[in-house]
Amino acid sequence: QVQLVESGGGLVQAGGSLRLSCAASGRIFSTYVMGWFRQAPGKERDFVAAIGWGDGITVYLDSVKGRFTISRDNAKNTVYLQMNSLKPDDTAVYYCAADVSGPRIKWREYEYNYWGQGTQVTVSS
Repeated sequence: QVQLVESGGGLVQAGGSLRLSCAASGRIFSTYVMGWFRQAPGKERDFVAAIGWGDGITVYLDSVKGRFTISRDNAKNTVYLQMNSLKPDDTAVYYCAADVSGPRIKWREYEYNYWGQGTQVTVSS
């Protein structure tokens, strides 16, 4: 069982920045593929970014490329999402997810095994 706890959400003006954190339980965090998803009101949950085991491979949603950066600290069992140049369209509940099935990076929601409770990000115009 893997538990994920997100933090760092909040209210920010357009153009501002936030850093989300996700702390994970488990002794083999370094072998989890970690992802961030988001769900805006009335919409489906969408993939935002993912990071591989420890080789630095990352994947991003096109609309966040160049603005968001996913990273991980395996010593702290934590994954981060640095969000810069935020836009009102980035407003959503952001979820951290873990895939423990192997090293291939996934972007489909159903391919992730464990989920956090979500943290609200609101970007005002």
